[in-house]
Amino acid sequence: MKPVQYFSDEYLEQCKGFTPEQALTFLEEYRQLQRPALQAKSRLISLKVPEPLLAAFRERCEREGVKYQTQIKRLMHEWLIDPD
Repeated sequence: MKPVQYFSDEYLEQCKGFTPEQALTFLEEYRQLQRPALQAKSRLISLKVPEPLLAAFRERCEREGVKYQTQIKRLMHEWLIDPD
């Protein structure tokens, strides 16, 4: 499923002042976000998470049949695409 990007009227008004270079930068960055995960390189990171939070998150992912690291990446992606 392709994500749908919604923009506020204020944001659209702000974008009217974009230079062609700014518009191209935005489009390229958006395109990069939409690349399938298999095409994008992954980077190993270290993240400190309170143990009870991680345990609850992993438990819920297990109940829903989702790998917890996959769910973390999905949530990060969704937050970037639709921050509101």
